Amino acid sequence: MGSKLKVKTTHYIMFRRLKRSAHTLLTNAMVEFTKGKRQAVFVFTEECKSTDFNRITSAQNSTLTTRLQAGQGYGNTLNCILTVYRNESAVGFFKGMSFPLASIAVYSSVTFGVFSNTQRFISQQRYGDSNHAPALSDLIVASMVAGVVSVGIGGPVDLIKIRLQMQTQPFFKANINLKHRAIGFPAYRGPIHCVSSILRQEGLAGMYRGASAMLLRDVPGYCLYFIPYTVLCGWITPEGCISPSPSSVWMAGGIAGAISWGTATPMDVVKSRLQADGVYLNKYKGVVDCISQSYHSEGLKVFVRGITVNAVRGFPMSAAMFLGYELSRKALRGDQAETNP
Repeated sequence: MGSKLKVKTTHYIMFRRLKRSAHTLLTNAMVEFTKGKRQAVFVFTEECKSTDFNRITSAQNSTLTTRLQAGQGYGNTLNCILTVYRNESAVGFFKGMSFPLASIAVYSSVTFGVFSNTQRFISQQRYGDSNHAPALSDLIVASMVAGVVSVGIGGPVDLIKIRLQMQTQPFFKANINLKHRAIGFPAYRGPIHCVSSILRQEGLAGMYRGASAMLLRDVPGYCLYFIPYTVLCGWITPEGCISPSPSSVWMAGGIAGAISWGTATPMDVVKSRLQADGVYLNKYKGVVDCISQSYHSEGLKVFVRGITVNAVRGFPMSAAMFLGYELSRKALRGDQAETNP
């Protein structure tokens, strides 16, 4: 008993040190990337502060989306809500969320930081001014870079979350000939045990199961996240204002989030299924095989499962994220002027 507790404590300490080291490394790298300019510090500090807004809105759990996309027998969103509550009470809606909440500050900071610094770097190289208004092509490149980086950080986090959310789900005909786990009983005791189990059974590559599908989701997804926000902010903000109002930021961020999450749903379904695959057995050989099997067994409608939850959740979550980001930036820079003199 004492040895098990010691191992669990060691894993926890290693995880905390790894997270702290990764955050420090990425922060220092981006500061160096912008040649020590003050803006680089702002990007990460602002996003860490805006994470407080995002933690509140993230409370509406992604369990519903995961169950609808990777589970069986739920039918629609309302039936999924009732089933989860009836079988698992209110606690069921928050399964697997401790790991994402613990890492959301690093994830959000790096993603927004990479986008902002890449955008400024491109403007500096093309126009000689890092504060020059970016062209559409500049926004596309910066968004794609942010999407690629987000997979490196968010892939393992999403995997742990989905494994914990799906480990007690019923499996039907596809899940026969199971080797060593009993269906309906938890395979993992918590996030640390989940990480150690995956590393022991599948190696480091197992932590990035579904990463290819996540790339196909996040690269275009972030393009449809940052670009609509930038365009809408410019369109809503009255002429003569040097910065958008909080209401403009909230509206533009919410719409951008709904667009991004709504359009990303088909590949989100594939990603969720690939990451849930492996709790009890390995059903899919890859992205193409997952798409093929899902289509042949459930038709095209399977690829829009959870789209309502994604879009509805995406609006307040993204609105809070962008609002916190812009307000923090304004406060840190001491920018009190709202209009040009």
